[in-house]
Amino acid sequence: MKQKKESFYKQFFSIYILLVLQNVITLSVNLTDNVMLGSYSETALAGAAAVNQIQFIFQQCLVGLGDGVVIICSQYWGRKEVKNMKKFSAIAMSSAICLAFLLFVFTSTAPDHAVGFFTSDHMIIKEGMDYLAIIRFTYVLFAIIQILLATLRSVEVVKIAFRLSVLAFFLNCGINYLLIFGKFGFPELGIKGAAVGTLCSRIVEFIVLLMFIWKKETKLKLRLADYKCLDKSFCKDYFRITGPLLITQGLWGLNTALQTFVLGHMNSAAIAANSVSSTLFLLIKSASVGAAASATVIIGTIIGTGEIELVKRYAKKMQKIFLCIGLCSGLALFCLKGPFLSLYNLQPETMKMTNTFLNILCIVVVGMSYQMPTNSGIIRGGGSVNFVVKMDLISIWAIVIPLSFFMAFVVKVSPVVVFVCLNLDQLFKCVPAFLKVNYGNWIKKLTKD
Repeated sequence: MKQKKESFYKQFFSIYILLVLQNVITLSVNLTDNVMLGSYSETALAGAAAVNQIQFIFQQCLVGLGDGVVIICSQYWGRKEVKNMKKFSAIAMSSAICLAFLLFVFTSTAPDHAVGFFTSDHMIIKEGMDYLAIIRFTYVLFAIIQILLATLRSVEVVKIAFRLSVLAFFLNCGINYLLIFGKFGFPELGIKGAAVGTLCSRIVEFIVLLMFIWKKETKLKLRLADYKCLDKSFCKDYFRITGPLLITQGLWGLNTALQTFVLGHMNSAAIAANSVSSTLFLLIKSASVGAAASATVIIGTIIGTGEIELVKRYAKKMQKIFLCIGLCSGLALFCLKGPFLSLYNLQPETMKMTNTFLNILCIVVVGMSYQMPTNSGIIRGGGSVNFVVKMDLISIWAIVIPLSFFMAFVVKVSPVVVFVCLNLDQLFKCVPAFLKVNYGNWIKKLTKD
């Protein structure tokens, strides 16, 4: 039993640490954009924040497609059935590229409507359209990268994702500094410079990832031929699992975008305050995102081997880890908010509102750090995808969004009260998550014997 216990912690933290670091570095790229644009112009910051809501919805859909690969393929990997894993990865890749192409067409033909959904400020819309004109070329590259990394994650190959994130961070920082502010003889492009930096980073990430897969990856040995043909007989199984994930992640992305919509139409300072506070929150949230991804891989792999009692024991250990992560995250967010805000050149009203938002998130992150990895990692990794979908539909779309719209546009309370309403689901989803894992049936074998 002691050996099993040591094996669990070694397996969990060997995956967890790399995934957290990778997510932190990835978000640090966004943080750098945020800080530099915040120093350059509050209007530019708000414009990029509006466009990034579109990116976030897209990213969440890719997370759904990628998580479907991880949930299914990790169970196949438990039995070392590599051939079938490639077929599921091919289906996910085709779906992701189609989604990216549709988004590219939409943002190319109606950029004013895309940005204008989040704010009525004409200056912010203009800045956002300048940013979107360049950033839209990253969508297909980003889709391919995310599905390939998800496929590799299903076989516990996670170091490459971290290395790519480090590379993108330094490249993006350098280009941003040169082009946003016009340093060392480069043109001062402002918000366009930030978009160019992101595009260049995506291109380099794409090239390096393909080189790694071609020359060094040995577990799956992925090749272009694996993605040329789709096995239609596998599509039904893939979308049976991934369909609910797409709904959950897509609605979560839309929920986050609606937060920007609500706050952006209430107060011109609120959209910038939400962008700044959300950036630091997402950075701290990396601890929980890494926990959820680690739990998905471990739970799925063990279910694939058929050791159900071991799955249950591991789930109990993970819940304790998630609680510790939540408490540490809340403390970290509280300690970092002061130094973080000093990096920005914001108006006094915006600065005060941002500080209040961050104080609220110090409490929110504790509940989120338990419920999100429990739902997205343990329960979803165990095959009970529909439970997570139903809980999100009820909590977000039947309670949080209607309540927030009512408080913002009917009662017309302050943005701070609306911000609290928009984050309530992170707290009350803890109870059904706890009951499902500890007293419900959530373990389902998804692969065929």
